[in-house]
Amino acid sequence: MSKEIKIGLIGAGWMGKAHTTAFHNARMIFGDDMPVFELVSDVSEDAVAKFAKDMGYNRYTTNWMDVVTDPAIDLVDVATPNCMHYEMAKAALEHGKHVLCEKPFTINAEQAKELYALAEKKQLFIMEAFWICFLPLYAKLQQMLADGVIGTLQTITCQYGFTTEGARRERKFNSALGGGALLDIGIYNLGFLQMVTGQQPQNVQTEELRLTEYGTDEYSKLRLAYPSGCTAESVQTIGQRLTRMACIVGTKGRITLPDFQYAEHMTLELDGQPPQELDFPFDVDGFEYQIREVSRCAATGRHHSSIYTPQQSIALTQLMYDIRMAWGMKFEGEE
Repeated sequence: MSKEIKIGLIGAGWMGKAHTTAFHNARMIFGDDMPVFELVSDVSEDAVAKFAKDMGYNRYTTNWMDVVTDPAIDLVDVATPNCMHYEMAKAALEHGKHVLCEKPFTINAEQAKELYALAEKKQLFIMEAFWICFLPLYAKLQQMLADGVIGTLQTITCQYGFTTEGARRERKFNSALGGGALLDIGIYNLGFLQMVTGQQPQNVQTEELRLTEYGTDEYSKLRLAYPSGCTAESVQTIGQRLTRMACIVGTKGRITLPDFQYAEHMTLELDGQPPQELDFPFDVDGFEYQIREVSRCAATGRHHSSIYTPQQSIALTQLMYDIRMAWGMKFEGEE
């Protein structure tokens, strides 16, 4: 970082902790200057007070507007439920703050376009925290695909599923918060497909869909067709445990990822040749590479990432919106 950056965090939950820890880890690994953890907000005073003490924030508040209006804050880190992202990120930009916003960026593409345009107008940095895009394995994978190592892409499969219960289940599926499996974890599947194909699907069909009592999706199986002729299957669920595996099949062979989210390993199998095992171990847990990108952009005065661009973010947001609308799944309060 080119100067000491003071961070204001909105959301003292699991993701807020992950982001803060990643800032610590990025310095340890990459030698970046350590930002100042200045202010954190959460609706629970007890929770935010403990979080501030444990994670090293100088101050805390229960009003998120205190974070975006505080003159000491340089960058606002939004780590709140999905439906809150747009309002909070917009307020931060309007008050002259750089923004790192947890995925999904917004719940529709119009909101996303507005935020990126506002950041550009105000000459501020903004990025969706879609952390898997910055993993070392994906840079290599995209180069291999561009070089035609496995030939022309034919089919891709990916799946991601876990279970939850109690208050966490209620939060994951809460329509007023923008809940459901698609926006929570399906975004990883669809983002993975975007990285692999470099295209947006021209057709999406829902083969299976299960909704919860909250009116949001618990399970879906999607079939996607791309302009190149490649097809893909994506399964996402918060109702059963599924390994986060993916397989990319081309005319000359295939690449298998046993875990495409925490992607450290892939197997290359070319026709008529023995399998090749390729490893790209994380320095810590993978989140550090995303923070490294934030640091790189801050140091060079960039307004957005060149690895995960606004165009990619907007396209992914639009895709998820279109899928939801095809399901007739509007969130509570959504027009």
